[in-house]
Amino acid sequence: MHGKDWEAQKQARLRALHVRAFEELGARAMWNMRRFEEPAPGDMPAMTRQLRIEGNLAALRLAEEIEELVRAAH
Repeated sequence: MHGKDWEAQKQARLRALHVRAFEELGARAMWNMRRFEEPAPGDMPAMTRQLRIEGNLAALRLAEEIEELVRAAH
């Protein structure tokens, strides 16, 4: 799977992880972050930093998953 299909899948996965962060960890870790309709890889460093600082172990694991996806996007 290459090209546009792969990019679309990565974007869909990034969007899903973004939504998951707010749904599962919003009150605890994402309280001062804005939810994006279409999150971009460039939006993720601030989000993963927030998850690492304000969150619990589940937030740390989610941050790692997001960072891995963003690295794969490059």
